[in-house]
Amino acid sequence: MYDRGVTILAAVDDFLFRSKIRAVAKHVGADVTFAQTPDEILSRARELKPALAIIDLNSAKADPIATITALKSDAATKDLPTIGFASHVHADLIAAARRAGADEVLPRSAFAARLPQILSRG
Repeated sequence: MYDRGVTILAAVDDFLFRSKIRAVAKHVGADVTFAQTPDEILSRARELKPALAIIDLNSAKADPIATITALKSDAATKDLPTIGFASHVHADLIAAARRAGADEVLPRSAFAARLPQILSRG
């Protein structure tokens, strides 16, 4: 488990997934901060220095591929572990996230099933 106070940055539009992430993060002892726009995500990543960034690749607000590219090309955030998730039917989006530099990309169902393990690693 994370030490108390470790922050996870999440760019997730879906309120049900946001609630699930928040509940699991609390259970494993991590704080979660949500950001929506590419500028907000990059700014929060620089400011908070989170242990992990989670990006919903289907987010309408986050421009996920450009955001991952920006995170991985910024000196302050390039080493930030980044996990993306999307519906398994969006194979092109999953491939684009990998090309952009996401450290791990999962189908939405696998992300949901593995969320406790994902948020527990440090």
